[in-house]
This record gives sequence, structure tokens and C-alpha cells, in this order.
Amino acid sequence: MQQQLEMPSPQPPERSRFSFALTLAAAAVLIVVAGLYFLPGRQSPSRGTAPEVHFGAAEQAYAPKLQIENIALSRAENFLHQEVTTLSGELVNTGDHSLRAVELTIEFSDDLHQVVLRETRSVLAAGAAPLAPAEHRSFEVSFEHIPSPWNMQQPVIRITGLLLISSKD
Repeated sequence: MQQQLEMPSPQPPERSRFSFALTLAAAAVLIVVAGLYFLPGRQSPSRGTAPEVHFGAAEQAYAPKLQIENIALSRAENFLHQEVTTLSGELVNTGDHSLRAVELTIEFSDDLHQVVLRETRSVLAAGAAPLAPAEHRSFEVSFEHIPSPWNMQQPVIRITGLLLISSKD
């Protein structure tokens, strides 16, 4: 009697199933990404961005006519239990031009008057109405992390960018 070994019939390789599943997943991801990209109502990259500010000779000459008043600092905890420092104030345009954008540089110092944090922020929203002559506009800037050496004093605030509206605009 001769013993025969039975060989199992060849099964389709698992690799072809894996390749099919991978192809199907990749196609689904592409469809979702394409759907989000072409979704109606999507904003174009140029819309909603802050206008480009300048600080050439004309803007530097106009900067003293823009005053920052009623500066206040407050601290609060956000929903992630992080302390947030908020700087609020009011811009006053004492000049004769309207402004489309204002950029401020805010510097927090330590006890030795060395800068521990310097941030530049736009304080007029991109879609907001221009700041007309003799007009006041409130602003608020939040900082999620100010380094611990900060001396807890009011930061230095400088105007470092303006976008003037010319009389022909």
C-alpha cells in the first residue's frame, strides 16, 4: 500500500484581496478630498485673508496720527484649562485718511527689560469697514502662551504696518 499525500487545492493569494481593498480605500479618500475641494460655498484662498500692509515713508508719516487708547490686559482660562492673556484697546484715527488695515507689534518684557515675546498682529479684520478719520475702533488680541519671565507689566505696542486708502479708492 502506497501512501499518498494529499495536497490542498491552491487558494487565491491573500495579496490580491489586500490590493483590492487598498485600491478601494485610496479611491474613497480621493473622492472625499475632491468633494471637500469642490464643495459649493468654499472660500477661495484670496478671500478672507488680511490685506497686505505696508510701512513705507507715507505709512510711517501717518502712523503718529493713529493712537492706541484704553489698553487693558486680562487673563482667563480657556476650555483646555490653559491660561490665555488678552490685550484689548481702541484705535483712534486722528488723521485725514481712512485705513483698511493696521498691524501692531506687541512686545512683552522681563524684569531686565529684555523682550521675552514679540508678536505682530493685524487688528482690523479683513472684511471690516475701513477706519475712517476721527473714528474709534476696539480691538482684542489673545496670547495663549507668554513666557514665565514676563514682568506682568503692560507690553510695548508699536504700529508696524498700515494700509492707507487713497482719496481715489
